[in-house]
Amino acid sequence: MTEKSPAPQARALRPDKALTREERLKAALKANMAKRKAQARARAAQEAGDDD
Repeated sequence: MTEKSPAPQARALRPDKALTREERLKAALKANMAKRKAQARARAAQEAGDDD
């Protein structure tokens, strides 16, 4: 499960500077939280479908 990091997009916004460690971590955390929310929504939808 290797996913590309959002670094290329962020570099496009600031081509003159490399991303700092803090910015990379922030982007990774945001992506991880979005993925977990999507998984939770999918689980909730599946459970709601099983109850019917």
